[in-house]
Amino acid sequence: MPTHDPPAGRKPARRWDVFARARTTLDAFEHLVGGLGTTVLALVALLLVAATALACLVGVGVLLVPAALRGLRAVADRERARLSRWGPEIIGPDPVPAGLRDALTDPTTRRELGWVVTHATLGLFLSLIGLTMSFSAVTNTTFPLWWRLLPPEEASSSAMGLWTVRDLPSALGVGLLGLGWIVVTMLLAPGMARLQAWPGRRLLSADPGTDLALRVAQLTATRAAALDAHAAELRRIERSLHDGTQNRIVAVSILLGAARRALARDPSGAEAILERAQDAAEQALAELRAVARSILPPVLTDRSLSDALTGLATTCPVSCRIEADIPDRCAASVEATAYFVVAEALTNIARHSHARHATVTVRRRDDRLHLQITDDGHGGADEHGGSGLVGIRRRTEAHDGTLMLTSPPGGPTTLDVSLPCGL
Repeated sequence: MPTHDPPAGRKPARRWDVFARARTTLDAFEHLVGGLGTTVLALVALLLVAATALACLVGVGVLLVPAALRGLRAVADRERARLSRWGPEIIGPDPVPAGLRDALTDPTTRRELGWVVTHATLGLFLSLIGLTMSFSAVTNTTFPLWWRLLPPEEASSSAMGLWTVRDLPSALGVGLLGLGWIVVTMLLAPGMARLQAWPGRRLLSADPGTDLALRVAQLTATRAAALDAHAAELRRIERSLHDGTQNRIVAVSILLGAARRALARDPSGAEAILERAQDAAEQALAELRAVARSILPPVLTDRSLSDALTGLATTCPVSCRIEADIPDRCAASVEATAYFVVAEALTNIARHSHARHATVTVRRRDDRLHLQITDDGHGGADEHGGSGLVGIRRRTEAHDGTLMLTSPPGGPTTLDVSLPCGL
């Protein structure tokens, strides 16, 4: 083992656990903030449904039922989209039935009514509690820095009235209380986020048959994409060998024949021909190595995906930063696909974006590998503009992955790719 390695691995592991817990807490805070938005919409939808039900008692509410159910479906779809961004995709149901009786007896509508009641009450409560804890943690922790700027009566009422703040030691006590709030938030926020999302995942998911039928369609499309990607890769390799390496080898053969004939007539001229043949052979060898590396870069086998991406960044004409958090290796095919995605994306950035900086972020979360490539170029990237994005999508979908491109005019451009890690 190298001498600079730490003698014991417990302390780095604990530090890593703290960082991982902090990142989990920030993710939970983001979930709760996003959930607060849908809880407000759910509360509005609940009030609309309640008002429609009351209006039905006098007969006029029957005309409002279709609009209320469509509003309920719109809010539920918003929650489905939010939850799909943070976990397994929730398949949306069919549109609300046109007939009033069919709409009221639709099982999906009944589940959405149950969800809107739960989310507008329990979900709102959890979001408010989570935001209150986070706000208390930040304000109390930083209180010693700005308590002197407060009027005396407001400073004295800090720390929830537990003590009077008159000097720096008492202000530091409030800061210690803020540290306690941070610990409480780190312990409770992830569970609160999961509890807030549970009713949506339980009640808004489609019927198992719907999910299975869509999954079969997705796998059929994925299989077709895999075959297309395989055929395109074979064509690329054949084109590289035919147009490059084969021509070099033919040139070597011709030059060797010319050198053999020159030996009998002009031995001194044969040396120049042999030198040209050697140069052509070296170029053919270099092209063969390039083709082999494009199939599966050796650095992926010898080292890791992080090292391979670092090598790509060093050769990119645009200043590129790699942020990788991949504690375990993925399947070789998945790492090769991730390498291809980043290589093609950096090539597009160098050729088309006029960017000055690019960032590649790679994270492994559970059983998926997430890649994000961003640049500060002029934006406007289009999959159908011949920029290689179609090839990236085909390779991604061939591994049952997802691709999302955000590239407004003026930039920035963000390419998000998610791949299953495989075995």
